[in-house]
Amino acid sequence: MARARPPGSPTVLLVRPTIETLPRYVAALAQGWSPDNVRGKAAADEELERVAQDQAAFIAGLDDPDGDGPPVTLPDGSEVPRLPGFRRWVWDGDFCGSIGFRWRPGASSLPAYVLGHVGYAIVPWKQGNGYATQALALLLPEARRRGLTHIDLTTDPDNVASQRVILNNGGVLIERFQKPPMYGGGQGLRFRISLTPQRCGR
Repeated sequence: MARARPPGSPTVLLVRPTIETLPRYVAALAQGWSPDNVRGKAAADEELERVAQDQAAFIAGLDDPDGDGPPVTLPDGSEVPRLPGFRRWVWDGDFCGSIGFRWRPGASSLPAYVLGHVGYAIVPWKQGNGYATQALALLLPEARRRGLTHIDLTTDPDNVASQRVILNNGGVLIERFQKPPMYGGGQGLRFRISLTPQRCGR
């Protein structure tokens, strides 16, 4: 488990999903929350169905560092190869949300069908506590350990809260872009967080 607690903020942990903590995750899904900000309810319903079919297999599938899992379904219904990745649950004594990290081995860049390295979603009743900012900060060492020089994250132009999370973690806006048709088009913002140490001049 990793911890981060900025002054005045509740303690947050990133925990590896387990059978023991799964009921709290299921409860959040049942209350209408989704770990996927793009696919929303459809993704939540798929998660609930997979849990109902095989809890152990569901938990195992959330940690896939070799990308061995099934193809990923995009918002338009198309399927693409799965990248290596994992999900962690944000925890403050109870389930608060999830954060996922995916990468391409040997490269910091991503395939065109993957908008960013990281996705996160906090349950509505826990928002406003800085949990997403802390969760992203806790995840950055994992990205460094994978040898990445940077990670990219994308948001919608009107998602000010998510932009603040990224900026608070050192993110820099690198472009405004048109989302691919598979994501429904529309404008997006791409931010980058450098993972390489910055040298100070004298």
